[in-house]
Amino acid sequence: MINQLINWQELSPQQQTTALARPAIADSALLSTQVANIISRVKNQGDQALLELTEQFDGIALKTLAVSAEQVAQAKSALSEKRLKAINTAYTQIRSFHLAQKAEDITVETTPGVKCTLKTEAIESVGLYIPAGSAPLPSTVLMLGVPSQITGCDRVVLVCPPDKNGELADEILVAADLCGITEIYTVGGAQAIAALAYGTESIPAVNKVFGPGNRYVTEAKTQLSQKVAGFAIDMPAGPSEVLVLADKDANAGFIAADLLSQAEHGVDSQVILLSDSETLIKAVEQELNKQVLLLSRSEIAQKALTQSRLILTKDLAQAVEVSNLYGPEHLIIQTEDAPTLLKVLRNAGSIFVGAYTPESAGDYASGTNHVLPTYGYSKVVSSLSLADFSRRYTVQEITKAGLTSLSECIIELTDAEGLDAHQRAVTIRLEEGK
Repeated sequence: MINQLINWQELSPQQQTTALARPAIADSALLSTQVANIISRVKNQGDQALLELTEQFDGIALKTLAVSAEQVAQAKSALSEKRLKAINTAYTQIRSFHLAQKAEDITVETTPGVKCTLKTEAIESVGLYIPAGSAPLPSTVLMLGVPSQITGCDRVVLVCPPDKNGELADEILVAADLCGITEIYTVGGAQAIAALAYGTESIPAVNKVFGPGNRYVTEAKTQLSQKVAGFAIDMPAGPSEVLVLADKDANAGFIAADLLSQAEHGVDSQVILLSDSETLIKAVEQELNKQVLLLSRSEIAQKALTQSRLILTKDLAQAVEVSNLYGPEHLIIQTEDAPTLLKVLRNAGSIFVGAYTPESAGDYASGTNHVLPTYGYSKVVSSLSLADFSRRYTVQEITKAGLTSLSECIIELTDAEGLDAHQRAVTIRLEEGK
């Protein structure tokens, strides 16, 4: 079920690269063509294409795409008090952490008479993609809806694939309502992303789209961000992944549970354990083989485990090097001296420190955002935050005295670059009134 223990010391550089390779995204050429065809249909046929594709892929013939206020009200009354409380608690936790991220304008007088300001403004319209798949994901609604709400985006659109009855899960609608989202559509897949990019009769276009999805959704986001001027996506995406860094005293049962929590996401998920203790690694392997059989998604998790990695390093310092090289989406540290390792661990989407900090907490209710860079992008891409729902721009205001003080510098540099018009834009102002 699981790959045998890998001794990092015994691997050649090429074998080390292979050991940390992500699962390939299959059929990329065919996938690209299929998605391009879907995008073209939506661009040319609008709502008609959305309704036809929803019937084709989701098995339901819809008469309308929009979710009504009455449906949201019914969802609230349908959920148990316990379920409502859980959604509200998660909302409060996420909101608390994200409120602290609000940006203030920064103004600096760089020299007398020269005032420069960095301003932050909410993106005008955003689209939130919520996968439905085998289970509703209200947590993703909160992770995307809360920052868009706090940032103050004028228009927030939620799209989600309908179930066989043409409806969205009550939990999805309740979470959206908490986030103040009133524009909700029952459409998913690549066609939903195309609708958000181009706009249709029912769904006006947005400026930026957020949210995870299957490979069709991911491919559509990539293609549309390159085709549609002014349309942006949150981040590159790949299969889910977790790396656990542990020492000899770590709890093998906890580690196995953490690895399986990602393995159950999908057959292409990847889980890795790094440790300097062979005894611990063997104990984790036993726990994995035992715990995986207890899962409702056992078959999926078992397939994911076939591309897992249990890596033995000579010491924790080497384990840190390997982790930084891999750049995991989720990084869990279960070592005696985690604070010391934190100082040298660099590349990770989100880090979970200590035996009682499971990755699941970050997925739902600790307060941090669970939309994270995968596939090694954590080396250059940040975890989702308020900044992603904003745009930053600068403002400068200069007095005549301020321009005079800068003129020698500007004239000299424009002369060096041979840009006479740039220089004249300065000198004509200084000559005025002479």
